[in-house]
Amino acid sequence: MSAAAQPIPTGGRLLVVEDEARIRAIVIKLFEADGYAVEAVGDAESALERVGDLAPDVALLDLALPGMGGIELLGRLKAEHPRLQAVIMTAHGSIASAVEAMRLGAFDYVTKPFDNTELKLVVGRALALARLEARVETLEGQLEERFRPENMVGNSGAMADIFQRIAKIAPLDTTVLIQGESGTGKELVARAIHRYSKRKDGPFVAVNCGAIPPTLVESEFFGHERGAFTGARERRRGRIELAGGGTLLLDEVADLPANAQVGLLRVLEERELVRVGGERPIPTDVRIIAASNVDLAEAVEEGSFREDLFWRLNVVAFRIPPLRERREDVPLLADHFLRRFTDKLDRRDVTGFDPAALSLLVAHDWPGNVRELENTIEHAVALAAGTTVASDDLPPRLRAGGAPAGEGASDPGTGPLQQAVTRAQEAVERRMIEDALAHAGGNRTEAAKALGVSRRTLFTKIRDLRVEPEPDQPNGPEEPGAPGRRS
Repeated sequence: MSAAAQPIPTGGRLLVVEDEARIRAIVIKLFEADGYAVEAVGDAESALERVGDLAPDVALLDLALPGMGGIELLGRLKAEHPRLQAVIMTAHGSIASAVEAMRLGAFDYVTKPFDNTELKLVVGRALALARLEARVETLEGQLEERFRPENMVGNSGAMADIFQRIAKIAPLDTTVLIQGESGTGKELVARAIHRYSKRKDGPFVAVNCGAIPPTLVESEFFGHERGAFTGARERRRGRIELAGGGTLLLDEVADLPANAQVGLLRVLEERELVRVGGERPIPTDVRIIAASNVDLAEAVEEGSFREDLFWRLNVVAFRIPPLRERREDVPLLADHFLRRFTDKLDRRDVTGFDPAALSLLVAHDWPGNVRELENTIEHAVALAAGTTVASDDLPPRLRAGGAPAGEGASDPGTGPLQQAVTRAQEAVERRMIEDALAHAGGNRTEAAKALGVSRRTLFTKIRDLRVEPEPDQPNGPEEPGAPGRRS
């Protein structure tokens, strides 16, 4: 087992590059006592050989090394391992070299002979920064995965229209307003527009306008100069500047107080801003996407939102329909979340939904929209007793609603809603069969085993659901007397 694959010790991993054996021994003893995994070498070449296996959090480098010097080694290490934090050890007469090392990316330096406590504090701070950056990278990856445009699921007419409009409007550098109830996926749409825009390599900055205290809104959005108010000890850039070259999402824009609405209007009209306490206008280069869970036109009529700002934001408008208006998307979304949570919760034995559970999912009105559905599927996967999610695995609020009954429908089993349930169930079954066939290389016998059904049942489903094999796949062995493929 390599060092890189071992559990991270309490103190982290430390690479020491020091040509004096006595100092190496002192450092090893000092940090191993604190739980660090320490690798100590005497020259730069050995450090470059060992760094990949150790995967250190911090490197403690002497500047005066035989052969390749500490400055060159620092450059090589930072180029290959950007997150690695380096602490420089230097003699009093080489402070200038240590400062140059910091300019090249070193975290800090200590002078020889060093104080043990000071050295441990400096290395500890470097370790804390390394772990913070690793944590940020992990969270950014999770956020990116959660809000990937590919996570937008739906085959309803309303969603097809949204997909088409995203593709059309994303490359155009125009302001967009997205309206819809909470949980419908407004941020997903905003991120998809950013992802497919010319600004995709720039930052995507999302800010919830309702979560910022009114007294701090202007400073948060436009930034402030040093001394602009009590506590403003240094100049600070606001969210608009931080989104420069990219996209700024103003979520719940209806919650912006009047003073911030005026400032935002200026940004949209003049493409510039003035920091709080500043006098000089600062040019801005940002695409603004606004999102709201209330009707902004109604907010204008009520006098809580500026009409001129509304028209500046409402250049291209999207309305994200609530889930109850696109029930045919529920099975696809449920299947999407099922796949996510069977992986996340290590419940890969759960492969689908039984008809009764699927019927309840489609019948529910979903006041929390897609977010509520996501929560529901995670709940169901966690509690599923068998290989399929059953009605009893769903939260009580869904089961209490009972079976659907369309308005004025005397027979709920044949009403429009039940027809939608049937179509949705067939879509999920078709997708599961296609996936099973793909994983089995087209072998229907193996696919039937994976699905937990008989070959005859699978053959019947393939015929009734009109499942076509992949062009490159064999049909697999036919069962005597089984229904033939659709010609």
